Amino acid sequence: MDIFFGRDPFASAISQLFTPDEFERSGSQHARNYVRDAKAMGNTAVDVKELPDSYVFVADMPGLKSGDIKVQVENDNVLTIGGERKREEATEQTKYLRMERPAGKFLRKFTLPSNAKMDAISATCTDGVLCVQVPKVPPPEPHKPKTIEVKVA
Repeated sequence: MDIFFGRDPFASAISQLFTPDEFERSGSQHARNYVRDAKAMGNTAVDVKELPDSYVFVADMPGLKSGDIKVQVENDNVLTIGGERKREEATEQTKYLRMERPAGKFLRKFTLPSNAKMDAISATCTDGVLCVQVPKVPPPEPHKPKTIEVKVA
C-alpha cells in the first residue's frame, strides 16, 4: 500500500467555484464546512520522504507555537496534520498596505501504509519546520527452509 500524498484535487476546483460571499449565502452548513476544509487542505504543502527505517513528513509552520499545531492518527492509519494560523489584530493606528501571509486553518491527511508503527510516531517543530517521523515495522525474518536428511533403506 502506497502513501497517498499531494494536494486535494478538488480543493482548487472548489475554491474557484465559490467566492467568499457565496460561502455566506450557501444554505447548507455541511457544504460550507466541506469547502472550508478543502481549501485548508489545498493550502498546506508537505514533503513526504521514505527512509529505510521510517517515513518523514515535513511542513513549514513559520511563526506557530506548538499549541497551534495538531498531529493526530485517525482510524488507525490516517495521519492528520492541522491547526490554525491566526492573524494579528489590527488596531486603529495600524494601516495594512498589503497582507500576503496566509492565515486561517490548515489541514492535511495522509493514509499510512500497513508497515507504519503507529505507537512510535514523533513530531518536532524546529525553526518553523514541522517534522513528523513515522517509524516502520521491521520486516519479518525470512523463513529458512528446514533440511530433512534422506535415509537410504
